[in-house]
Amino acid sequence: MWLQAQKVQAYMVPDSAVTEGWLGFSFLARLCRLCLYTHRRMAITAEDVCLDRVLLIQEGFAVEEVPPENNLQIPGSDVTVQVTSGGASLLVRLPFGSHTQTFLREVRRRCSPGKKDATAADPEQSAAGEVTGAPRLKTANKMVPSSSVPASGPTQGLSTRPCGLRDTLVKSLLKQKESSYTHLQNFRFFVGTYNVNGQSPRGSLRPWLSQDGEPPDIYCVGFQELDLSKEAFFFNDTPKEEEWFKAVTESLHPGAKYAKGNKGGVAIRFQFHNSTVCVVNAHLAAHPEEYERRNQEVRDICARMQFHPLEPGCPLLAIKEHDVVLWLGDLNYRLEEQDMERVKKLIQTQDFQALHQHDQLKIQREAKLVFEGFQEGEISFQPTYKYNPGSDDWDDSAECRVPAWCDRILWSGKTVSLLSYQSHMALKNSDHKPVSAIFDVGVKVVDKKSYCKAFEGIVRSLDKMENASIPSVTLSKREFLFKDVKYLQLQVESFTISNGPVPCQFEFISKPNEDAYCKPWLIAKPSKGFLMPDSEVVIALELCVNKSTATALNSGEEKLEDILVLHLDRGKDYFLSVSGNYLPSCFGCPIQTLCYMKEPIREMLPEAIRELDVVLHQVMPI
Repeated sequence: MWLQAQKVQAYMVPDSAVTEGWLGFSFLARLCRLCLYTHRRMAITAEDVCLDRVLLIQEGFAVEEVPPENNLQIPGSDVTVQVTSGGASLLVRLPFGSHTQTFLREVRRRCSPGKKDATAADPEQSAAGEVTGAPRLKTANKMVPSSSVPASGPTQGLSTRPCGLRDTLVKSLLKQKESSYTHLQNFRFFVGTYNVNGQSPRGSLRPWLSQDGEPPDIYCVGFQELDLSKEAFFFNDTPKEEEWFKAVTESLHPGAKYAKGNKGGVAIRFQFHNSTVCVVNAHLAAHPEEYERRNQEVRDICARMQFHPLEPGCPLLAIKEHDVVLWLGDLNYRLEEQDMERVKKLIQTQDFQALHQHDQLKIQREAKLVFEGFQEGEISFQPTYKYNPGSDDWDDSAECRVPAWCDRILWSGKTVSLLSYQSHMALKNSDHKPVSAIFDVGVKVVDKKSYCKAFEGIVRSLDKMENASIPSVTLSKREFLFKDVKYLQLQVESFTISNGPVPCQFEFISKPNEDAYCKPWLIAKPSKGFLMPDSEVVIALELCVNKSTATALNSGEEKLEDILVLHLDRGKDYFLSVSGNYLPSCFGCPIQTLCYMKEPIREMLPEAIRELDVVLHQVMPI
């Protein structure tokens, strides 16, 4: 069976009968191929998906980026790629983003030069190296299986610019001198959020999007509950997205410029002049009593969401590592234990300040339990939830929800000034009211003459370092012992890398005949980085045994022992010893083995556990 390693959404260029589909990279033993899958709009069953064509990765295979007209590169634009194999050719447009970059890097990695050609031919292969007329798939899981089995075969891929030591040093020094060649210039941002409760747009959105006389420079608009149908949960396509996008486009301020994030994302990032901006659209857990869960969801988003830089080899970026962060959405924080009639009375008298004292988000932020470092404007509008759809009347259903400010906009950044923060009662589609905020954002604009002067000065100073010595570092610790490790209980050991007088790049590298730099129960954070002269960085070694690694540790087939290799670019390697003892448990142990144990697992020898596994496997083969 062919195993698929990666897939990416793909669009055929105009003048083709096929408009939209997926481009998948798959392999079988030493054979590799690219497959184009097409599908009907709103595909629901396997019969809606078709394997359109296959390009085998063989001699002459190439993947080349097609430059845009007039070589005008637009940041954030899609990538057009020409794929050729023998006499067959395929021209596709891949969406901008880290997923496309990862897909192309995977093709290059698995089909690296210097390996034997994939010469065995498929029975239906044509002379041009293309398989045509492939039948529709019988089951959906044949289309997107996953595997980590390596493949081989020569290929020519897109050129990528490495993050070299000199380039990294120039960027770091330019960053330090940024104030000498940039000045702050204010740009107006419109930020809006709207939970539409699965409804289609009715009427114009201008009362929300164009209430100000001056058009904003950038629109950041987020929706929640755009489509509540079951199909929307399984497929990345919904007609309501186009409906709302059209409604937004038609309601923008005349002459306004706006940015649109990729569909399905909860956050986008972009660089505006020399400032970085991240926009997060979140829909947090519902119900009044779930405020702690909402807090945790915010922390999880901040910890787990990372952005891939366009340049390969550079470290991932977290949300808070941006100059400006705009956080919007249906955050679902409610009023703390308030009587419905008292709430309505305070709303009727517009005593929003007294009512806001019971707002869960305000309480949690003041306790520094969530959104630390973020700000929110003064709330001078009535709660945005919950209304009877189509009216301004409060919810009179059986649930009779207490009104609350569920829909919020927060920000972080030193150069952000809030101009307005309001809701928009004129829109009545949903049980929520949309909210907007207008900001003046100070953006770092580069002065070209000053930049060139700073750049030339840095280059001249680096030229004097040609005879610099080989980089070397000092490690505060090289041996690490993890005691009494338990299942799913994280243990962390840290050490410091202190750099000498020479800037250096460091990275943990894999040992010969191994795919990863460490065992699966271990991870180093960060695993690579850059050190300026006489600087230091703290490395955390995190050890956690999960269900994929517990079985071998229980039976003694594996031990908590590993050697890490810390490599310096243009320098030597440092070896770190990691060891520990694991306390066996029932987790990760086959249920039939547990049934036949006559004593606690921690009192049994590993050899006895292995012998019991073997005997039971022979008697009751799985």
